[in-house]
Amino acid sequence: MAEWIGIGRRARRCYGFDEIALAPGTQTTNPNEVDCSFAIDGKRFKVPIVAAAMDGVVDVVFASEMSKLGGIAVLNLDGVQTRYENPAEVLEQISKASPEKATQLMQSIYTTPIKDKLVSKRVAELKKKKATAVVSCIPAHANKFAKLAIAAGADMFVVQSTVTSTKHITKEYKSLDLTKFCKSVKIPVIFGNCVTYETTLALMETGAAALLIGVGPGAACTTRGVLGIGVPQVTATVDAAAARDFYFKRSGKYVPIITDGGMNRGGDICKAFACGADAVMIGSSFARAKEAPGRGYHWGMATSHVNLPRGTRIYVGTTGLLKEILFGPANVDDGSQNLIGALKTSMGTLGVSNIKQMRDVEVIIAPSIQTEGKIFQVGQRVGMGK
Repeated sequence: MAEWIGIGRRARRCYGFDEIALAPGTQTTNPNEVDCSFAIDGKRFKVPIVAAAMDGVVDVVFASEMSKLGGIAVLNLDGVQTRYENPAEVLEQISKASPEKATQLMQSIYTTPIKDKLVSKRVAELKKKKATAVVSCIPAHANKFAKLAIAAGADMFVVQSTVTSTKHITKEYKSLDLTKFCKSVKIPVIFGNCVTYETTLALMETGAAALLIGVGPGAACTTRGVLGIGVPQVTATVDAAAARDFYFKRSGKYVPIITDGGMNRGGDICKAFACGADAVMIGSSFARAKEAPGRGYHWGMATSHVNLPRGTRIYVGTTGLLKEILFGPANVDDGSQNLIGALKTSMGTLGVSNIKQMRDVEVIIAPSIQTEGKIFQVGQRVGMGK
């Protein structure tokens, strides 16, 4: 698979969503009869699209609404929700900041210490609203925050960093033992992020209930530009799915993979499932919801790093209710609304009845798939030309 890029050096060709397409087969299925649900640790959700743990996307109100609609939204325990008693005031400041001042402002905002009482309070607020309480933090805070969150009633716990591995080399501090952490925590644990077969397999062996797949593809993330790190999501998902299937064959335990980032419309989500994803995680599309706390703005979790910001605030606008983004009716023409409708229609057109069968769909390399015949859309900046 590798190609020579110079003397003595080879590189593997990898693919992103814009470079592939799904080919219909010999049968079709009624979209109203397909099952697109997925499960984590035996609990099933009818919406296989998870809202990312980003401050411009998820707060208690958004997570509650997502639960009512049958999905999961992850609350960031390292963000403004646990640093400020009234995060709405802070989010308002971020939304009003000029592009030149936004990063500097957020660096200042995120230096305010996290308050333990707010970690417990936010989880309790989620439970009071009868939401599925899924919370996230970086590895350094995992042991402490897990105890607080579980005591307050958390249903799932996500440990997330730019790149997660089972072996972290450091003399400066004690790294998190992922296997020990999974055994000590009595609720499902999700680890992320990773992009390779070997790392996916190693993380599954820790006892994780699910894994997040993707490094740097998010709409507001600049990690790939700043650090030069990342694997396009099609290849990352296919490789992780292969590790999942091998692990299941060897151990009998099925660990779902969640493709995280790089999808901003229905077609990308459909391609992720065809590449082997059990669910997907998105941020920018949900940041457009009226219920999202970012007021039409979206930024990555790494933005607040004092010395090396690896994200930027972007304006995505507010286009509709969360229900419209998930289930329609779509009132925009760019494929960012009625995501479940798009998925079910794609599944029906491809002749499959559930998410697992999507993996049998033919995937073709098609770098012209976004531009072929779309000259007027591109020229007028409508539909697929935006």
